[in-house]
Amino acid sequence: MGMNRARKQASRYSREKKFNFAQSVIGRSFTRAVRLNSPLITHNQRTMKIITERAYARAALAGNPSDGYGGKTISLTMANYCAKVVVYQWPELEIIPSASEGVQFRSLADLSVDVGRNGYYGALRLVKASIKRFHDYCVEHNVSLLDENFSIRYETDVPRGVGMAGSSAIIVATFRALMRFYNVEIPQPILPDWILSVEKAELGIEGGLQDRVAQVYGGLTYMNFDAELTARQGHGDYQSLDASKLPPLYLAFQTDLAEPSDIVHNDLRARYDAGDKAVHAAMDELAGITDAARAAIEGGDAAELARQIDANFDVRDRIMKVVAGHKAMILAARSVGASANFAGSGGAILGTYSGERADFEKLKQTLGALGCKVIVPRVA
Repeated sequence: MGMNRARKQASRYSREKKFNFAQSVIGRSFTRAVRLNSPLITHNQRTMKIITERAYARAALAGNPSDGYGGKTISLTMANYCAKVVVYQWPELEIIPSASEGVQFRSLADLSVDVGRNGYYGALRLVKASIKRFHDYCVEHNVSLLDENFSIRYETDVPRGVGMAGSSAIIVATFRALMRFYNVEIPQPILPDWILSVEKAELGIEGGLQDRVAQVYGGLTYMNFDAELTARQGHGDYQSLDASKLPPLYLAFQTDLAEPSDIVHNDLRARYDAGDKAVHAAMDELAGITDAARAAIEGGDAAELARQIDANFDVRDRIMKVVAGHKAMILAARSVGASANFAGSGGAILGTYSGERADFEKLKQTLGALGCKVIVPRVA
C-alpha cells in the first residue's frame, strides 16, 4: 500500500513538473487549456519541441484591390497587431480553439451583434484548412514528414473585419509554424499561393494574393501580378522596398463598421468575370497609381505619394459601393490635411500626414468623433 502511494505521488510530481515547464515556455493562456483539455506530455520535457510563429497585420498603401485582377499593389505589415501560433509535440494531432472563438456571450443581444459582425465562422476552420493544405503541398512535392503529431494553439489581436488581413495572418503563422516543426522549406515566391489556396480552394473565400505576399515578405512590399509574368515564372514579381523612405503614416479603424472582405470581393469578382468595362479599366488605373506611388516613395516625394493615395480611393469609390460610414472616415481624414485610402476591404484607412504632433492630434480628434481608433503603424 505504501509503495503504491509513493508511486502515485512520484507520478503526480512528474506531471506537475512537466506542466510547469510547458507553462513557462508556452505561456499561461496556452497551458491553461492544455491542462484542462489534454493529457500531459509523456516524453522527456527537455526534448519537447515547441514552435512559436507570428504574422503581422497588413495595410494596403496603393493599388488595392487590383491584386486579384492582374494589377499591382504596395502594402506594408505592421507590428501593432499580429496572429500567433504555437505548435508543440503531442501524442495525437490536436487543434485547440482560441478563447476568442465566440462560444461564450454576455447575452442574447451580444451573440446577435457578434454574428452580425463576424458571421458564423471563426479562425478554427482557417487553422484546420491550413494544416490540410500544408499536407497537400508535402504530398504533391514528395516531401517526407517526420512521424510526429502536434497540438496547435492560436490567438490573434488583429481587429476583425476591418481590412487588416487578420484571416491570412492566422494562415501565414500556421504555415510558418508547421514548416519549422517538420523542417520543410517552401520557396518564398510560391508560399503566398499556397496560403491563398487555404481560403480560396478549401473554404471558397474570394480574395487576392496581396495580403499573403505582404505577410510572407514583411515590411514594405511592391507586387506586380501581371498575368503574362505570372504565367511565365509561376508567380508574380515581389520586391521589398525601403520603409525608411516612407513619410509619416497613420492608420484608423472602426470595428462597428467592419465588413468581411469576402463579401466585397465576391461581388467585384462577379462583375470582373462578366466583362464589366468600368471594372477592367479601373484595375489598369490602379496599377498605374501603384507605380506612381512607388516612384514617389523612392524619390522622397511625400506630396505626390499623398496624391496617389487619394486617387486610389477615388477609383475604388467609382467602381464599388462604399459604405457611408467608411467614406465618412476618408472625408474626415482629408478635412484635416491627411491623405486617405482603404487599408483593405473592411473599413480601416491608411494615409500620410505631416508628422507634426498637433496634426496627429487633429486626426485623432476628428476620426475619434466617428468612433475610430487612430494609431501610428510600426512597419515590420
